[in-house]
Amino acid sequence: MQTLTRIASAGSAATAIAFGPARIGFGLFLPQFREPFGIGTGTAGLISSLGFTAFLIGLVCSHLLIDRAGPRASILCGMVAAATGLGVVALAPNAIILAAGVFLAGASAGFSWTPFNAAAHGALRPADRAGALSVISTGTAAGVFLTAVLALSLACMGFGWRGAWIIFAVAAACAALANLLALFDTAEPAGRTPRATWAELATRPAIPLYVVAFSFGLTSGVYLTFAADRVAGQGGLAGLPAAASGGVVFSAYGAFGLLGLMTARIEAAVGLPWLLRALNIGAGLALALIAWAPTAWGWVIVSAGLQGVFVMMTSAVLSLWSERLFPDLPSLSFTAALVITAAGSIVGPAAAGAASSAFGPAAMLLGASGIALATAAGMMPGTIRESAGPAPALQGG
Repeated sequence: MQTLTRIASAGSAATAIAFGPARIGFGLFLPQFREPFGIGTGTAGLISSLGFTAFLIGLVCSHLLIDRAGPRASILCGMVAAATGLGVVALAPNAIILAAGVFLAGASAGFSWTPFNAAAHGALRPADRAGALSVISTGTAAGVFLTAVLALSLACMGFGWRGAWIIFAVAAACAALANLLALFDTAEPAGRTPRATWAELATRPAIPLYVVAFSFGLTSGVYLTFAADRVAGQGGLAGLPAAASGGVVFSAYGAFGLLGLMTARIEAAVGLPWLLRALNIGAGLALALIAWAPTAWGWVIVSAGLQGVFVMMTSAVLSLWSERLFPDLPSLSFTAALVITAAGSIVGPAAAGAASSAFGPAAMLLGASGIALATAAGMMPGTIRESAGPAPALQGG
């Protein structure tokens, strides 16, 4: 097998697992977890935040591990964490063990996100790297879509949720083996990054990047945790069992998320400020629609589609924006943006669970919508710089 095909295939499998069942699984199956585990809304928010905490820990550990043992070690840690966590959830007898499984599975995305940049840099020709990373990135949306389709199919056929999680765990183990075999030539460490370079990321032009990253993590974390639960809690979609609602939400989320592959082209056409405004307005509408019309097929699909586009495109924006701000520290700056995103994802579900218990789920979702819309309003001319030096002429601003 050619090196390009080998790395791209293994990478897409890893991202499909890490950002499919390992990342969205809890929110997707929350309606089915509530009764057998006695999970209230506040507890659900805390468990989801625990998974995002593991994501943050995985990101930091991955950065250190790549420097010392190479990208393959980090990717394998992520896949082992996914297989173990998904298996623990499948067999969980109580909410505490369930939360432990969600935590382990959540770490996989942190371990598996950034190492493929290093793997592609070390094993592929410059002309092949962009293509390989594009294929790998499609694994995110594809993983979400396939996870949701499996959940939807099993729910419609009347099967329990444990069977789905066993399938997820087996798939993660297969992805771990595939990456172990495929990444044999990417095992060299990248070389330690001096600690002092972290201080270089604390610049005034980077503040908007960090604000957007935190808002992104917060609002997307709320949607991933509570969107499917909101639909199921209102009786679900007509013609389907209530337990199948999450499958519809995340199928549309994953399918529309594939539009994220057009991020660079759209950004070049309209400019970074306008793209960020549009994405955050879309995120605000997605949360508002799931609050106002959780049983209307059309609006639910529109909501999930807008959120899928928001998540996939904003992830790409954080990558290109951080690289432009810090061209000498592309990996470190992207990791910093992701760490701040993870911090938002930790705060969002926990706060949303408490707010939902106090004010109701619709008010909580509308509050999160307001945060996304406020972020869009903040993307005014002059606030966004695309380099850490003197402000260049703004595109689309």
